[in-house]
Amino acid sequence: MIFKLLKRLRTTAVKRRINILGVGFDNLTIDEAVNAAVELTEQGGYCVTPNPEIVFIARKDAEFADAVNNASLVVADGIGVIYAAKILGTPLKAKVTGIDLAERVIQRLAEDNNNRGVFLFGAKPGIAEIAAANLTAKYPNLKIAGIQNGYDYEERAVIDRIAELNPAFAFVCLGMKKQELFMAKAFSEFKPRNVTCLMAGLGGALDTFAGTVARAPESWRRLNLEWLYRLIKQPGRIGRMIKLPLILILALKERIFGRADNI
Repeated sequence: MIFKLLKRLRTTAVKRRINILGVGFDNLTIDEAVNAAVELTEQGGYCVTPNPEIVFIARKDAEFADAVNNASLVVADGIGVIYAAKILGTPLKAKVTGIDLAERVIQRLAEDNNNRGVFLFGAKPGIAEIAAANLTAKYPNLKIAGIQNGYDYEERAVIDRIAELNPAFAFVCLGMKKQELFMAKAFSEFKPRNVTCLMAGLGGALDTFAGTVARAPESWRRLNLEWLYRLIKQPGRIGRMIKLPLILILALKERIFGRADNI
């Protein structure tokens, strides 16, 4: 029922999406994605940033796939998705990482003196507070509308709190799948309540903004090797990182034996 409603409510500047192994991506540059996201802070919606792991899970989990594909904005956060799109013959303009998108939206909101502010939801207790301090130090005009950690909360209470505050932008950093399902549910309730907040599923972004997890140096990012840097720093991620080469194999298989049209 929720996902039928979402299909009617979905608001996006992009009318045609490119189907990459079952996930529809908006074909945008980072500048275009930021513009679309800023528009959505006045209209309401939610943004997802699928990487190869999310694509794989969506292929096996219909509820999760609906949450991803019914998002208002879907951008490719992972070089594996970009390469898969090329193999399939439907190239995407650019990789758009969630953290880059989030920071540029925050910058725009601060420059515009948007008084609805930003809500930070997720991470361990205390992390969002540090992230908020760092962000407001960098962007003095940024308003923090509210903070909620991702360990000690009640879903209904958080949905109601965001609805009451109606911030321009809400980080939802609960980890893959959990955050997408939360946003899909929340958005289905926000629209009838005239809540115009844009939510974005941003995984570990709060840890990065707090400085507790270091991002790859710019030189690594320019070479599209951020995934390798994270693997070196966190060898335990090998099971997740293996999805990067596997998505290329799957894309090649679909290219040879038939693939879906754009959606």
